[in-house]
Amino acid sequence: MRRREFITLVSGIAAAWPLHARAQERTARVGVLMVIAESDPESKRLTGAIEMGLDLAGWYKSRNIQLTYRWGASNHDLLQRYAEELIREMPDILVAFGTPALISLHQATSTIPIVFAGVSDPIGQGFVTSFSHPDGNLTGFSNFDLDIGTKWLQLLKDVAPNVTHVSVMFNPRTSPYNSRWMQAIEQAAGGFQVSASQSVVQSDEDIQSEVGRLGTKPGSGLLVPSDPFTYERSATIAGLAAGNKIPGVYAFPRFAQDGGLIAYGVDLADQLRNAGGYVARILKGDKPADLPIQAPTHYTLTINLRAAKALGLIVPLGLLNVADEVIE
Repeated sequence: MRRREFITLVSGIAAAWPLHARAQERTARVGVLMVIAESDPESKRLTGAIEMGLDLAGWYKSRNIQLTYRWGASNHDLLQRYAEELIREMPDILVAFGTPALISLHQATSTIPIVFAGVSDPIGQGFVTSFSHPDGNLTGFSNFDLDIGTKWLQLLKDVAPNVTHVSVMFNPRTSPYNSRWMQAIEQAAGGFQVSASQSVVQSDEDIQSEVGRLGTKPGSGLLVPSDPFTYERSATIAGLAAGNKIPGVYAFPRFAQDGGLIAYGVDLADQLRNAGGYVARILKGDKPADLPIQAPTHYTLTINLRAAKALGLIVPLGLLNVADEVIE
């Protein structure tokens, strides 16, 4: 090859390099606001799910993507402060895990793309107007399924047929969307020959008082839907329910792992893994408004046989056969 031809070839490669490098070698910046604490036992599994979704799309932590995590738990003031901190760092994309995290990020920016996961009722809360074509800078994965309340009632009655009243426990400050689940459960309760009422809790003392009150009423059962406040207190709630001989159905596996009877709900790790995939698509050039919001598709069922035995209950074999995890 002549020298002039070689120089021309190298120049052509150099001219093409920036476009390829921008897609493959540049470092993207992503800010992630989590609605759990960094010390939470689930934190590594959940962040690992985000990073797996990115890995599958060719974005690798510390190689071509920088992930900045902030952990606000259910603390409203902390979530707001961390949202502002993340935005000041001018990330390419933001990720919100949990409804309170999305509230804080949504209030703080209308321009930076936001991908969310584990968010309830995004239309009802005014985040978007459509699942198929979300407005503005938001898209993601919702964990909202009104029919799940009926499933919780069915599970409770299948295992504890003597339950005649269910109390639905949540903090309306941290999970305002639960009012819709409450309505759905009240409407479905009659079909299971039970009554239903709301149990409002906003402190550890409230939890102890409410569970203790249920313990004095024969035929009581407990439902605990998705709520960052109760999620942080899974061991307390499950322990008090066990101590007061109250069968309960919970939205997250950790409640059953902490001694609760049954957990059935949306697979949050799956949602975060898919959120990582959406982040990758936006980094590639897709717009949030063109990516439809996805409803939940994967659920997990966890049954604690030790808890059932302590309550004098027998779990039907059919449930055990379909459970994702059985604690013996």
